[in-house]
Amino acid sequence: MKGSYILLIKLKNDKTISIGKLGKIQFGKGHYLYVGSALNGLEQRINRHLGFDKKMHWHIDYFLQHAKIVKVFYNENKAREECNIAKTLYQRLNPVIDFGCSDCKCKSHLFYGSLEEIKSSVKELQMQTLKTNFTL
Repeated sequence: MKGSYILLIKLKNDKTISIGKLGKIQFGKGHYLYVGSALNGLEQRINRHLGFDKKMHWHIDYFLQHAKIVKVFYNENKAREECNIAKTLYQRLNPVIDFGCSDCKCKSHLFYGSLEEIKSSVKELQMQTLKTNFTL
């Protein structure tokens, strides 16, 4: 399966986290959305994010050492849609500038907002929810 995904992530406490080459970033406690795509295996990419013992490769890998994925949304597609999704979220939520977008021209692929703002934004995108045992 090919497509795009959004990870709904919860950070329990304010935290300064070292994010690879971006360096140290101060994150406020709360909910975040991370946008990604996998045109060579959506299931494998999502499972990688859900795993714990992995090589640090992407910005999100560093963040997930301190935060928890609470829900996963996805769309099957053959084209790279993550930047369009990120642009929509950029208009509605607070971006973490330069996070997760070193291979494109987006300002961010990680966004912060209230849980209500996040739910509304995801609903607007009409993505499917991955069936898991996650709870908010």
